[in-house]
Amino acid sequence: MASLLDASKPRINCSMLSQHIGRGVCFVGRVEKVHPTGKTFSVSDGEGKSATVELNEPLEEELSGIVEVIGMVSSKGVITTMTYNILREDKGIPFDLELYNEALKVIHDFPQYYPFEVAASG
Repeated sequence: MASLLDASKPRINCSMLSQHIGRGVCFVGRVEKVHPTGKTFSVSDGEGKSATVELNEPLEEELSGIVEVIGMVSSKGVITTMTYNILREDKGIPFDLELYNEALKVIHDFPQYYPFEVAASG
């Protein structure tokens, strides 16, 4: 059985959290606030809505800007993180969260062209 990191995961925004409870997801958002303990932080998506991200270990680095979070959505709608990546905004080109959000809508409106799960061939 593949681990959460090996399996394909749907890319979602805040409005899709409730549809993915108990499932692995990929979430991209802007870091809004880091809790003083470093174990949780909030991120906003391309619609300006916020989600809470929970870490297993406290942060060991300063976290800001755009992050990609891979984790599991809890029954409370919190993303329990397996891993995260900071998306650097190099060369003065900012990441366009609003455009990314529009791409998410297209991906979810046409699942036949953007499958999240690959069927195993037998």
